[in-house]
Amino acid sequence: MKKIFLFIISILFFLNVSKDVNATFVAGTSAGINYTSYEVKGNKKQDELMLKKMVIKKILDKYDSPLVNDVDSFISTCYKYDLNCFLLPSISAVESTFGKFSYSESHNPFGWGAGKIFFDSYALAIETVGKGLRKDYIDKGAETIDDIGVIYCEGNTWASKVKYFMNLFLKEEENQLILKSYTVEL
Repeated sequence: MKKIFLFIISILFFLNVSKDVNATFVAGTSAGINYTSYEVKGNKKQDELMLKKMVIKKILDKYDSPLVNDVDSFISTCYKYDLNCFLLPSISAVESTFGKFSYSESHNPFGWGAGKIFFDSYALAIETVGKGLRKDYIDKGAETIDDIGVIYCEGNTWASKVKYFMNLFLKEEENQLILKSYTVEL
């Protein structure tokens, strides 16, 4: 057991992620190790990043979304602009059923600019809309989905639809956390 623990620690050190490793030992007939976190970009945790990535990918796969190959863009944009990681995918769900229904070749799953703005890629659209939400909405006082909805869309049901999809992502995240809570014994 001690050799396995030392081996794992040395791998973490080698990968340069050992800065902030919190190990929780689970008592029982045989002790397991549950690594709870280690730092990556800024104060964001790698396990949080991977969980969000897995959840977004799972939902996009479920809806057969063309955005599934751009999960990393969603993650990097949400961290770069300090957005809820489920906000942009949820907006894409409402505006285009996760990118399935938008102007051909527009790469605009968000309905940005009434859907008439064309982007060279989904990654560029994700980055542009994330930056726009931060700069032109949140930084100017839109603190809730309802606040954003009043500006983003003329209809009065947009915010409730975005919240529905955000809750879908949150529910999947909870399911993944429940699965993750089972400790693998060494």
